[in-house]
Amino acid sequence: MALTTKTDYWNDSCSIDELSYAIENGAVGATTNPVIVKNVLKAELENYENQVKELIANNPEATEDEIAWVLIENMAVEGAKLLKPVFDPETGRGRISIQTNTKYYRNSELLTEQALHFNDLAENIQVKIPATSAGIRAFEEATYRGVSINATVSFTVPQAIAVAEAVERGLNRREEDGLDNSHINPVCTIMVGRVDDWLKDVANRDHIITNPEYLEWAGVAVMKNAYNIFQERGYKTKLLAAAYRNHHQWSQFIGGDILETIPYKWQKRFNSSNIEVKDRIGDSVAPEIIDELLYKFDDFKKAYLPEGMEEKEFDNYGAVTKTLLQFSEGYDELVSIIRGYMLIVR
Repeated sequence: MALTTKTDYWNDSCSIDELSYAIENGAVGATTNPVIVKNVLKAELENYENQVKELIANNPEATEDEIAWVLIENMAVEGAKLLKPVFDPETGRGRISIQTNTKYYRNSELLTEQALHFNDLAENIQVKIPATSAGIRAFEEATYRGVSINATVSFTVPQAIAVAEAVERGLNRREEDGLDNSHINPVCTIMVGRVDDWLKDVANRDHIITNPEYLEWAGVAVMKNAYNIFQERGYKTKLLAAAYRNHHQWSQFIGGDILETIPYKWQKRFNSSNIEVKDRIGDSVAPEIIDELLYKFDDFKKAYLPEGMEEKEFDNYGAVTKTLLQFSEGYDELVSIIRGYMLIVR
């Protein structure tokens, strides 16, 4: 795919080993979030334990949170170095995403301030900000200040449109001030697998019976609808598919001017599969699938239809709150690991 189509892929992790494998197989980017960083630290502790101990020893007044953020930043910078050989500021290839503090999801000023700090870590940094109401405001200001953003905690067409419009406002302000926009490469993630996950949660909660296969296509349908709208409107923001649960969430986007951030285990599966690599971005999801999901799931209407939600509703959409909680818990677990090296019972 990476060699024969215009669809690019990223490694959905900052693990050095996994990122190295991905780059060898054509990956041109990487992404992180609190859960990913925690998982990498736990799985590869032998690679990071000395660094953690040194950070604690060399910063005797630093809090556990401050140590955690230095570690997060260091992981992103190491990934940025690996990707630097493929970095192209015109296309955005070769960037690694680092995520802002989940706890800031209600405060656009804090999100923007941290985005500006992250932007100075490396030339090929992309900054992830949640697509909450505050996040939408932060996208405009961060873009105006020269940050290449990556919208995360994003599941719906209304969120994606709001992100793209905010970025356009930021770009227009830059243009009015005579600033160069060629090096700004905005991205909007749609966490397609988590769309499916959320509708399955709703089906269980509300006792909804539907064809179970239809629930494997919900996120794909949302992404394809958003992609068509983005192509029609000519937004500079590029869509990125994330959160893989089945091969549709890879194979159905092949051929699109789109990004796919793929976990290592799914890269291995796809690379060893017999699924034909061919253009499917133009293939429509079966109308009967979309019709039934629209009929039975109000939350699919909110996700699929461009007018499905207003910006003020984003923070309370189920997949948003569920993911914010998971990211917060992942960060808390990361801090707990750091705490274990700071407070040692002897």
